[in-house]
Amino acid sequence: MIRVLIAEDSVTARELLVAMLDSDPDITVIGQARNGQEAVDMARRLRPDVMTMDINMPVCDGFEATKRIMSQNPLPIVIVSATIESGQVENAMRALRMGAVMVLPKPPGPASPAFARHREELVSAVKSMSQVKVVRLRGARPQAAGPRRDPAAAGRSRGIVALAASTGGPVALERILSALPADFPLPIVVVQHIADGFLAGMAAWLGTTSALDIRVAAEGETLLPGTVYLAPDGRHLTVGKDFKARLLAAAPEQGYRPSATVLLRSVAQACGADAIAVVLTGMGADGCEGARDVRAAGGRVVVQDAATSVVFGMPKAVVDAGLAHAVLPLEALPNRILDLALGRRLSGGVAPGRRDDERPAPTNAPIPSLFAEIKKVS
Repeated sequence: MIRVLIAEDSVTARELLVAMLDSDPDITVIGQARNGQEAVDMARRLRPDVMTMDINMPVCDGFEATKRIMSQNPLPIVIVSATIESGQVENAMRALRMGAVMVLPKPPGPASPAFARHREELVSAVKSMSQVKVVRLRGARPQAAGPRRDPAAAGRSRGIVALAASTGGPVALERILSALPADFPLPIVVVQHIADGFLAGMAAWLGTTSALDIRVAAEGETLLPGTVYLAPDGRHLTVGKDFKARLLAAAPEQGYRPSATVLLRSVAQACGADAIAVVLTGMGADGCEGARDVRAAGGRVVVQDAATSVVFGMPKAVVDAGLAHAVLPLEALPNRILDLALGRRLSGGVAPGRRDDERPAPTNAPIPSLFAEIKKVS
């Protein structure tokens, strides 16, 4: 039985969340906190398996409550927040940075046609996140990538860096993008699985910590160096050989739209050996087949390691398939990405499933037993 603590100041919203979670026989709600301070106290006393957290609450808000819980009694926290106010989204992203594992929109009432979908999403999220090993990314931060140290590489303009992430991705993206220099020589394209309504706020939040230009991709725009393009809600992001963004409403790929595999496949076709794929923390295997295309085209594939991933699902799929040229901790990724963008392939050809440094890839790294995959399109 999964024991859940709910933190929500609205009586109506709290009762709705209780009813939605109690509808599943594998979940029991063990407590209801009316403000952030109660959330901190009850988390310490009740020791739930997972917690849902509102942002705007009295006494102390959800951001501060998350910060305290993750420093005192760490547990998987799912942010359940309204998306209509930019401040809410920013605080939700800050809560993710403090250790929360996922963000979901507040569900509508039972009369809404979308109620059943939101209930399924909430239940699936709680079940999955209850199995996640809580990771507090502290200590070593990603090293700030230096300026372009190779003037000859400045004219290298046919490459693209593609990042793929799901659970834990917003924080990993923030740490990578904030460490890259403003004169980064290539465009960066991103698929991040996140609940609808939060993407624009996430882009704005990432922009506050990075020297790069970060935006949601628009149909037909030319991809420029030093610019980050996020796949929009409900559309596949692809790259044409003319280096223009294409947004597709095609069917989901393995349940996902946007799909990391669709993006990586298009980058492989557009860039060939200049394609760079980076697969970050996330559940499932989205991006694995796309990484296969990148590797087949002669490009490079780098993944985040198990120790710094919230969920070592997407990276593990790539490692197990023997497609990763390097398996690296989060703090090492910015400099590796910059090196690859400058054409530095380091040790060159690497056997499938091996790092391009001296250590073997962790093919036996544990992965949580997950009940469901989040952000799938039905």
